[in-house]
Amino acid sequence: MCRMKVVVGVTAMLSVTPLFMSPPHLHAQQHPRCAPDNAGLSLPDGFCALIVADEVGRARHMTVAPNGDVFVAVGRGRQGPDGGVLVLRDNDGDGVAEVQRRFGSGSGDDVKFHGDYLYYSTNDAVMRYPWTAGALAPAGEADTIVSGLPATGSHRSKTFAFGADGGLFVNIGSPGNICTQREGEPQPDPCPELETRAGIWRFDADRTGQRQTDGRRYATGLRNTVALASRPQDGGLYGVIHGRDQLGAWEYFDERYNAENPAEEFVRIEAGADVGWPYCYYSPERQRKLLGPEFGGDGERQGRCADVAQPLIGFPAHWAPNGLLFYSGEQLPTRYQGGAFVVFHGSWNRAPLPQAGYNVVFAPFSGNDPTGDWEIFADGFGGAEPSPRGSAHRPVSIAQGPDGSLYVTDDAGGRIYRIIYRGG
Repeated sequence: MCRMKVVVGVTAMLSVTPLFMSPPHLHAQQHPRCAPDNAGLSLPDGFCALIVADEVGRARHMTVAPNGDVFVAVGRGRQGPDGGVLVLRDNDGDGVAEVQRRFGSGSGDDVKFHGDYLYYSTNDAVMRYPWTAGALAPAGEADTIVSGLPATGSHRSKTFAFGADGGLFVNIGSPGNICTQREGEPQPDPCPELETRAGIWRFDADRTGQRQTDGRRYATGLRNTVALASRPQDGGLYGVIHGRDQLGAWEYFDERYNAENPAEEFVRIEAGADVGWPYCYYSPERQRKLLGPEFGGDGERQGRCADVAQPLIGFPAHWAPNGLLFYSGEQLPTRYQGGAFVVFHGSWNRAPLPQAGYNVVFAPFSGNDPTGDWEIFADGFGGAEPSPRGSAHRPVSIAQGPDGSLYVTDDAGGRIYRIIYRGG
């Protein structure tokens, strides 16, 4: 098992061009001026940051087009815009988006280009808009790819990724923490939630009008995999899972054990895989899957959990992974090539320890496997004492720009950051 190492350390229209060609002005976007304070972020030497846009609403997942336009799925919130897709454009190359356009509706979760379309997901559906390169609005009405996805309870976000085989892979998270009963009580076995949730479903990316029953459950036992991505270097599907909560409800465990267990699991998602939820959790101390107390576990027993998929890396408990990117650009140093950036939204239940996460980490790869070491790459989003309600900014997702720079969203303050490598 991999070991862990923490090192603390867009009004004017562009001329229409083919989707995968860079427009003439792109070079001007490669050298914007960073903020004097790096927009409040702590970054490795040689990196700096700026604010592309601010107070745009609940900025969830995003993608960056080949012409540098930033597309953001906006979730519904108590304040700000009511969902849809936000398009940001920087016309003068200073890194700040002078142009903002919105379209669509619903509480936005994810947005990605695929073929000649822009795909957009809400809590219960994935749709696609026909798209012309360089445009600020769709070329027509949306087609619904799949609808009626489960969206009750918690973990409604429907993030997605595309496979090389034409598959659309969608995260359908569990509605709760363990299964159907309250914490501290035995659970039904088998857990009925696994029939429709807590897994990755595969749909046909080009077929409209699908329902959940038209897809297939590609992998199961993943409580909630908001951080979901295909790795271009090997074509594999990967995710970082939100681990369970409330182990402290059982007599075997105290509050500190609950604060540090279970790990947030970084996994390679294979067809037919069972990652173990709700029966199993990954213990960072034991470095193996253990049987949950609801199913007869006591913090030592492994039982059936010896046979489920093991993580590539176990990240700290309750950090809440929401974004995943495998770097394939040329701006960053060689060590970042093929490695994984993971965005952690931040914890709410690590007491009596301080709340943690609220950062971006980097996990290097060697070939098609992580080295096991990882480091905090970007920190400071949550402030000096981060907490869900006390932090002005909470990072959600990360995307790569056409010049190789990185973009990070924030759904608390509605900020879009851009991180650039200057060298050094």
